[in-house]
Amino acid sequence: MNIRRRAMTAVAITTGMVLAAGACGGGDGEDDKPGRDSTPTSSAERSKDEGAEDPSEDQGSGQTLAEVKSNGITLTVTSAVRDEGGFLTVSGTVLNGKSGRWIGAEWASDEQELKKNGGSLAGASLVDEAGKKKYLILRDTEGRCLCTQFQGGIAQGATTEWFAQFPAPPEGSNKVQLQVPSMPPASIDVSEGE
Repeated sequence: MNIRRRAMTAVAITTGMVLAAGACGGGDGEDDKPGRDSTPTSSAERSKDEGAEDPSEDQGSGQTLAEVKSNGITLTVTSAVRDEGGFLTVSGTVLNGKSGRWIGAEWASDEQELKKNGGSLAGASLVDEAGKKKYLILRDTEGRCLCTQFQGGIAQGATTEWFAQFPAPPEGSNKVQLQVPSMPPASIDVSEGE
């Protein structure tokens, strides 16, 4: 009888713990109310619902800083932000106006360490004319560029986003030229990150 009583007590304690754990996982009960959608929303969606501005608009997305064209390819720069860590991140879009798939081979770097990046922005550089310095693309410890790699290429008529990171020019140097192989230089204004 003593063994049976212990087994019943163990079952009762285990059941109580399972019920308690289930009650703790319910949050504040807001999701259980009728008519409440339980799908998560991003902060951008919540901001739009609340009448606030879209955060991407604050960062100047969609604003064209520079656009250059060569051989059917259009490179657009939409952002050039200096980070606190001493980096400059440049980003934008590239449009393939050629016939057929474009793989970005002409934008690859000539540097031995960066050759394995293939079609990418590894060959890009920044020139600070005022400071008379050229900044090469950053890379990780395995020799991969801190930039977009166009794996699989870009289909004819398609547009894709890109980014590239460089050492930041010193504060006060707010105008630089982005140089990408086979493209004319693009003069861009640098903005300060938050």
